[in-house]
Amino acid sequence: MKSFHLEGGIPLRGQVRISGSKNTTLPMIAASLLTDEPVILKNVPNLEDVRTMVDILKHLGVSVSFRDGMMAISPKNGLGNHLPYESVRKMRASFNVLGPLVMRHGKAHVPLPGGCAIGPRPVDMHLEGMRALGIETTIDYGVVCAERVSKPDSMTFHLRIPSVGTTEQLLSIAVLMEGSEIVLNNVALEPEVQELALFLNRMGARIEGIGTSALRIKGVKRLHGTEYEIIPDRIETGTYLLAALVSQGDVELVGYHPTHNVSLVRKLREMGADVRESENRIRARYLRRLNGTDFHAEVYPGLPTDLQPQFTVLAAVSEGVSVITDTVFSDRFLHVDELKRLGANCSVRNHAIIVHGVDQLKGAPVKAKDLRGAAALVLAGINAKDRTVVQNIDYIFRGYEEIIPKLRGIGAQCEMVEEELAS
Repeated sequence: MKSFHLEGGIPLRGQVRISGSKNTTLPMIAASLLTDEPVILKNVPNLEDVRTMVDILKHLGVSVSFRDGMMAISPKNGLGNHLPYESVRKMRASFNVLGPLVMRHGKAHVPLPGGCAIGPRPVDMHLEGMRALGIETTIDYGVVCAERVSKPDSMTFHLRIPSVGTTEQLLSIAVLMEGSEIVLNNVALEPEVQELALFLNRMGARIEGIGTSALRIKGVKRLHGTEYEIIPDRIETGTYLLAALVSQGDVELVGYHPTHNVSLVRKLREMGADVRESENRIRARYLRRLNGTDFHAEVYPGLPTDLQPQFTVLAAVSEGVSVITDTVFSDRFLHVDELKRLGANCSVRNHAIIVHGVDQLKGAPVKAKDLRGAAALVLAGINAKDRTVVQNIDYIFRGYEEIIPKLRGIGAQCEMVEEELAS
């Protein structure tokens, strides 16, 4: 078992280059199955989740090479359409191969997905939308069996909530329904969804309304190969901005997209942080103790749920009281008890985290329970006096490329330690 050891209380200073977006890369890898021509993705982050998706494609018979941020995908006519549970149990994004496989084969069998334990994330909307698009679905022993039985001439499907995964799944299906005109209403607006739509259009799809709540798709007969560069990761960006302020430091991020973190930057400035943007860079400087505030995580363009645990750490060392709520995953609170072990004065009441700021956290052994919670504990260890040991740290490699050299490059004293399990 790997643990992350940190000596805290050191202000972070310097520059970090932001990696490509994980949540943009994964659905594009899945969507590459929609063509039998080569697809090349650039600025791909070398993450555990990306490598897992590569393994899934290889299991299906796809040729994939991945080196130095460039991924070349070559789907073949002999593409498989069955996946074992072991292939998809690690992450939810693996379920996004279902739609492309159905459109290539007419039928597919994909187990229900796994992923971080951050709250219920059912696939019922995926299946509702697929049925509306003429795809019959059943679930047998935890495996979704999908078969294309009809094709609508025109139809409108309204998502009950603007789900990112459902939007991506249905979009990947609709683009290959030749002759159909399909409208998806109340779709997710996240940048990653917009990028998938742009990527599909680059492959020959006909999608209109990108960036709005209604996507209009005119189905085409086939898609072709393309090259596409992955956008910077907005969650990694937000995590390092918060790390700079939690450490009372001064950090510049390179590879920043100016429109993807607007809500977070606005909130940090509201707290009193000095945050400055210029072209593809952003700099966060700690000038004085920040003021507590309310953080209401919601769908884009609101504050992201994937930064809620990390923001809780900043609130824990800010002046006064902060109230943190999450409308996306209303019970995403696994990090709270671990932060309390580090001296944070926080508690969960009525689906909200109530935080009373303290001067500084104190080092202690803690245990990560999910990806973003692991990042939050690392940030807490950066602030804490003395040594913090974050156990079960493997989660963090699912979403943060080269996190140890990046943190060391801005002054953090940290190391990974392989520890033996107690007998």
